[in-house]
Amino acid sequence: MKTVQGISLDYYIWLSAALFTIGVLGVLYRRNSIIIFMCIELMLNAVNLLLVAFASYYQDPQGQVFVFFIMAVAAAEVAVGLAILVLMHMNTKSIDIKVLNRLKW
Repeated sequence: MKTVQGISLDYYIWLSAALFTIGVLGVLYRRNSIIIFMCIELMLNAVNLLLVAFASYYQDPQGQVFVFFIMAVAAAEVAVGLAILVLMHMNTKSIDIKVLNRLKW
């Protein structure tokens, strides 16, 4: 049985798949843009969990280095996304995704 510090690698895979699925469903079915950003972060963290689990299992630090870069990109994405949300709220007084249709030409 494959283990990562006493926990089976299969549990990490199932947990990561469940978190990623919850994130995808949140992006597809929610209309609030803040919740959509949180679901995107949840999907990124699911991938990070899986990368760290495999890096620990194979004793290879490349996965953890890759996770570091993903976290840096996620932080930049949050900063830009929140700036867009603030501007959207200032223009439309709402953060609903359907309201973005009014911002078209």
